Amino acid sequence: MSKVFVTGSADGLGRIAAQQLVAAGHEVVLHARDRRRAADALDATPGAAAALVGDLASIGQTRALAEAANATGRFDAVIHNAGAGYRGPRIETGDGLEHVFAINVLAPYLLTALMTVPDRLIYLTSGMHRGGNPDLSDLQWRRRRWNGGQAYSDSKLFDVVLAFAVARRWPRVLSNAVEPGWVATKMGGPGAPDDLALGADTQVWLATSNDPDATVSGRCFYHRRPTSADRAASDPGVQDGLLKTCDELAGVALPEG
Repeated sequence: MSKVFVTGSADGLGRIAAQQLVAAGHEVVLHARDRRRAADALDATPGAAAALVGDLASIGQTRALAEAANATGRFDAVIHNAGAGYRGPRIETGDGLEHVFAINVLAPYLLTALMTVPDRLIYLTSGMHRGGNPDLSDLQWRRRRWNGGQAYSDSKLFDVVLAFAVARRWPRVLSNAVEPGWVATKMGGPGAPDDLALGADTQVWLATSNDPDATVSGRCFYHRRPTSADRAASDPGVQDGLLKTCDELAGVALPEG
Protein backbone atom coordinates (compact mmCIF):
# COMPACT_ATOMS: atom_id res chain seq x y z
CA MET A 1 0.00 0.00 0.00
CA SER A 2 1.25 3.49 -0.89
CA LYS A 3 0.54 6.81 0.77
CA VAL A 4 -0.33 9.38 -1.92
CA PHE A 5 -1.10 13.10 -1.85
CA VAL A 6 -3.24 14.40 -4.74
CA THR A 7 -3.54 18.15 -5.26
CA GLY A 8 -6.74 19.52 -6.74
CA SER A 9 -8.73 16.41 -5.83
CA ALA A 10 -12.13 18.01 -5.18
CA ASP A 11 -13.23 17.37 -8.76
CA GLY A 12 -12.10 16.37 -12.24
CA LEU A 13 -9.06 14.22 -12.85
CA GLY A 14 -7.77 14.68 -9.32
CA ARG A 15 -10.96 13.33 -7.78
CA ILE A 16 -11.03 10.34 -10.16
CA ALA A 17 -7.36 9.58 -9.46
CA ALA A 18 -8.03 9.75 -5.72
CA GLN A 19 -11.05 7.46 -6.04
CA GLN A 20 -9.01 4.95 -8.07
CA LEU A 21 -6.25 5.01 -5.45
CA VAL A 22 -8.66 4.45 -2.57
CA ALA A 23 -10.38 1.62 -4.46
CA ALA A 24 -6.98 -0.04 -4.89
CA GLY A 25 -6.35 0.11 -1.14
CA HIS A 26 -3.91 3.00 -0.95
CA GLU A 27 -3.84 5.69 1.73
CA VAL A 28 -4.90 8.94 0.08
CA VAL A 29 -4.72 12.52 1.29
CA LEU A 30 -6.84 14.95 -0.70
CA HIS A 31 -6.44 18.68 -1.29
CA ALA A 32 -8.78 21.57 -2.07
CA ARG A 33 -8.43 25.33 -2.12
CA ASP A 34 -10.95 26.00 0.65
CA ARG A 35 -12.78 24.19 3.45
CA ARG A 36 -16.06 23.80 1.57
CA ARG A 37 -14.34 22.12 -1.37
CA ALA A 38 -12.30 19.97 1.01
CA ALA A 39 -15.54 18.71 2.57
CA ASP A 40 -16.91 18.03 -0.92
CA ALA A 41 -13.73 16.11 -1.75
CA LEU A 42 -14.11 13.88 1.32
CA ASP A 43 -17.77 13.26 0.50
CA ALA A 44 -16.88 12.29 -3.08
CA THR A 45 -14.02 9.99 -2.07
CA PRO A 46 -15.11 7.82 0.87
CA GLY A 47 -12.14 6.15 2.48
CA ALA A 48 -9.71 9.01 1.92
CA ALA A 49 -7.57 9.67 5.00
CA ALA A 50 -7.90 13.46 5.07
CA ALA A 51 -8.36 16.58 2.96
CA LEU A 52 -5.89 19.45 3.34
CA VAL A 53 -6.74 23.05 2.51
CA GLY A 54 -4.63 25.62 0.69
CA ASP A 55 -5.13 28.09 -2.15
CA LEU A 56 -2.30 27.40 -4.60
CA ALA A 57 -2.58 30.94 -5.96
CA SER A 58 -1.05 32.11 -2.67
CA ILE A 59 2.61 31.57 -1.84
CA GLY A 60 1.82 31.76 1.89
CA GLN A 61 -1.01 29.24 1.70
CA THR A 62 1.04 26.89 -0.46
CA ARG A 63 3.86 26.99 2.08
CA ALA A 64 1.35 26.26 4.84
CA LEU A 65 -0.06 23.40 2.77
CA ALA A 66 3.41 21.87 2.48
CA GLU A 67 3.76 22.10 6.28
CA ALA A 68 0.37 20.46 6.80
CA ALA A 69 1.23 17.70 4.34
CA ASN A 70 4.55 17.05 6.08
CA ALA A 71 2.76 16.87 9.43
CA THR A 72 0.85 13.81 8.19
CA GLY A 73 4.12 11.95 7.55
CA ARG A 74 6.14 11.18 4.46
CA PHE A 75 4.32 10.35 1.23
CA ASP A 76 5.35 7.60 -1.16
CA ALA A 77 4.03 9.67 -4.08
CA VAL A 78 2.72 13.16 -4.77
CA ILE A 79 0.48 13.84 -7.76
CA HIS A 80 0.58 17.52 -8.77
CA ASN A 81 -2.80 17.56 -10.47
CA ALA A 82 -4.25 20.98 -9.56
CA GLY A 83 -4.31 23.60 -12.28
CA ALA A 84 -5.90 26.75 -13.67
CA GLY A 85 -7.32 26.91 -17.19
CA TYR A 86 -7.02 29.36 -20.04
CA ARG A 87 -10.44 30.83 -20.71
CA GLY A 88 -10.39 33.74 -18.27
CA PRO A 89 -8.72 37.15 -18.18
CA ARG A 90 -5.32 37.84 -16.69
CA ILE A 91 -5.71 37.79 -12.90
CA GLU A 92 -3.02 38.98 -10.55
CA THR A 93 -2.66 37.10 -7.29
CA GLY A 94 -2.16 38.69 -3.89
CA ASP A 95 1.57 38.11 -4.40
CA GLY A 96 1.49 40.13 -7.63
CA LEU A 97 1.87 37.12 -9.92
CA GLU A 98 -0.11 36.06 -12.97
CA HIS A 99 -2.48 33.41 -11.65
CA VAL A 100 -2.02 30.65 -14.27
CA PHE A 101 1.73 30.64 -13.69
CA ALA A 102 1.27 30.89 -9.91
CA ILE A 103 -1.07 27.89 -9.70
CA ASN A 104 0.25 25.68 -12.49
CA VAL A 105 3.99 26.20 -12.06
CA LEU A 106 5.07 28.01 -8.91
CA ALA A 107 2.78 26.03 -6.57
CA PRO A 108 4.04 22.57 -7.62
CA TYR A 109 7.59 23.91 -7.48
CA LEU A 110 7.03 25.14 -3.92
CA LEU A 111 5.41 21.90 -2.77
CA THR A 112 8.24 19.93 -4.35
CA ALA A 113 10.85 22.08 -2.62
CA LEU A 114 9.17 22.14 0.80
CA MET A 115 7.58 18.73 1.25
CA THR A 116 9.55 15.76 2.54
CA VAL A 117 10.94 14.15 -0.59
CA PRO A 118 8.72 11.24 -1.75
CA ASP A 119 9.73 8.28 -3.90
CA ARG A 120 7.64 9.44 -6.84
CA LEU A 121 6.44 12.75 -8.28
CA ILE A 122 3.86 13.15 -11.03
CA TYR A 123 3.17 16.49 -12.71
CA LEU A 124 0.07 17.00 -14.83
CA THR A 125 0.79 18.60 -18.20
CA SER A 126 -1.15 18.86 -21.47
CA GLY A 127 -0.62 18.23 -25.16
CA MET A 128 -0.83 22.02 -25.42
CA HIS A 129 2.62 22.19 -23.82
CA ARG A 130 4.09 21.65 -27.30
CA GLY A 131 2.86 25.13 -28.19
CA GLY A 132 4.48 26.61 -25.08
CA ASN A 133 7.21 29.22 -25.12
CA PRO A 134 10.19 28.50 -22.83
CA ASP A 135 11.17 32.18 -22.70
CA LEU A 136 11.41 33.22 -19.04
CA SER A 137 11.67 36.97 -19.63
CA ASP A 138 7.97 37.88 -19.20
CA LEU A 139 6.38 35.07 -17.21
CA GLN A 140 3.92 37.46 -15.58
CA TRP A 141 2.57 38.88 -18.85
CA ARG A 142 3.32 42.47 -17.93
CA ARG A 143 4.80 43.46 -21.29
CA ARG A 144 2.80 41.23 -23.62
CA ARG A 145 -0.86 41.46 -24.51
CA TRP A 146 -2.67 38.77 -22.52
CA ASN A 147 -3.34 35.48 -24.29
CA GLY A 148 -4.89 32.90 -21.99
CA GLY A 149 -4.25 29.97 -24.30
CA GLN A 150 -0.58 30.84 -24.65
CA ALA A 151 -0.20 31.41 -20.91
CA TYR A 152 -1.69 27.97 -20.28
CA SER A 153 0.51 26.30 -22.91
CA ASP A 154 3.58 27.98 -21.41
CA SER A 155 2.63 26.80 -17.91
CA LYS A 156 2.12 23.22 -19.08
CA LEU A 157 5.52 23.29 -20.81
CA PHE A 158 7.06 24.50 -17.55
CA ASP A 159 5.38 21.62 -15.72
CA VAL A 160 7.27 19.19 -17.96
CA VAL A 161 10.43 21.26 -17.48
CA LEU A 162 9.94 20.99 -13.72
CA ALA A 163 9.35 17.23 -13.85
CA PHE A 164 12.49 16.70 -15.93
CA ALA A 165 14.56 19.10 -13.83
CA VAL A 166 13.63 17.21 -10.67
CA ALA A 167 14.44 13.92 -12.38
CA ARG A 168 17.90 15.28 -13.22
CA ARG A 169 18.52 16.90 -9.82
CA TRP A 170 17.08 14.06 -7.71
CA PRO A 171 18.17 10.77 -9.32
CA ARG A 172 16.70 8.69 -6.48
CA VAL A 173 13.19 10.05 -7.17
CA LEU A 174 10.94 8.96 -10.04
CA SER A 175 9.71 12.24 -11.52
CA ASN A 176 7.46 12.21 -14.59
CA ALA A 177 4.84 14.25 -16.43
CA VAL A 178 1.43 13.04 -17.61
CA GLU A 179 -0.70 14.20 -20.51
CA PRO A 180 -4.25 13.10 -19.65
CA GLY A 181 -5.58 13.88 -23.12
CA TRP A 182 -8.46 16.18 -23.99
CA VAL A 183 -10.91 15.08 -21.32
CA ALA A 184 -14.31 16.29 -20.16
CA THR A 185 -13.34 18.30 -17.10
CA LYS A 186 -14.35 21.89 -16.37
CA MET A 187 -11.22 22.88 -18.26
CA GLY A 188 -11.65 20.50 -21.19
CA GLY A 189 -15.38 21.05 -21.67
CA PRO A 190 -18.25 18.55 -21.99
CA GLY A 191 -17.46 17.64 -25.62
CA ALA A 192 -13.88 16.50 -25.01
CA PRO A 193 -13.31 13.15 -26.76
CA ASP A 194 -10.68 11.41 -24.57
CA ASP A 195 -11.40 8.94 -21.76
CA LEU A 196 -11.48 10.70 -18.38
CA ALA A 197 -10.76 7.53 -16.42
CA LEU A 198 -7.70 6.74 -18.55
CA GLY A 199 -6.33 10.23 -17.95
CA ALA A 200 -6.44 9.61 -14.20
CA ASP A 201 -5.30 6.00 -14.52
CA THR A 202 -1.86 6.97 -15.79
CA GLN A 203 -1.28 9.19 -12.77
CA VAL A 204 -2.27 6.35 -10.44
CA TRP A 205 -0.09 3.86 -12.34
CA LEU A 206 2.98 6.08 -12.12
CA ALA A 207 2.33 6.77 -8.43
CA THR A 208 1.95 3.16 -7.31
CA SER A 209 2.89 0.52 -9.86
CA ASN A 210 6.05 -1.59 -9.73
CA ASP A 211 5.72 -2.33 -13.43
CA PRO A 212 9.17 -1.70 -15.01
CA ASP A 213 7.49 0.65 -17.49
CA ALA A 214 6.24 2.79 -14.58
CA THR A 215 9.44 2.83 -12.53
CA VAL A 216 11.31 5.21 -14.81
CA SER A 217 12.08 8.92 -14.50
CA GLY A 218 12.27 12.00 -16.66
CA ARG A 219 9.55 10.90 -19.08
CA CYS A 220 6.23 12.23 -20.33
CA PHE A 221 3.34 9.74 -20.53
CA TYR A 222 -0.02 9.53 -22.28
CA HIS A 223 -2.30 6.59 -21.37
CA ARG A 224 0.60 4.64 -19.80
CA ARG A 225 2.78 5.07 -22.88
CA PRO A 226 5.79 7.35 -23.19
CA THR A 227 5.15 10.29 -25.49
CA SER A 228 7.52 12.88 -26.87
CA ALA A 229 7.84 16.12 -24.95
CA ASP A 230 8.84 19.50 -26.32
CA ARG A 231 12.63 19.50 -26.64
CA ALA A 232 12.92 22.58 -24.40
CA ALA A 233 11.86 20.42 -21.44
CA SER A 234 15.12 18.45 -21.67
CA ASP A 235 17.34 21.53 -21.94
CA PRO A 236 19.37 21.90 -18.70
CA GLY A 237 19.60 25.65 -19.32
CA VAL A 238 15.81 25.99 -19.45
CA GLN A 239 15.47 23.74 -16.40
CA ASP A 240 17.99 25.66 -14.32
CA GLY A 241 16.50 28.98 -15.45
CA LEU A 242 13.02 27.96 -14.32
CA LEU A 243 14.28 26.69 -10.96
CA LYS A 244 16.23 29.91 -10.40
CA THR A 245 13.22 32.05 -11.32
CA CYS A 246 10.90 30.13 -8.99
CA ASP A 247 13.46 30.40 -6.20
CA GLU A 248 13.65 34.17 -6.71
CA LEU A 249 9.85 34.56 -6.75
CA ALA A 250 9.12 32.40 -3.72
CA GLY A 251 12.33 32.61 -1.73
CA VAL A 252 12.66 28.83 -1.61
CA ALA A 253 15.39 26.88 -3.39
CA LEU A 254 15.00 23.32 -4.55
CA PRO A 255 17.16 21.24 -2.20
CA GLU A 256 20.09 19.33 -3.61
CA GLY A 257 19.35 15.72 -4.47
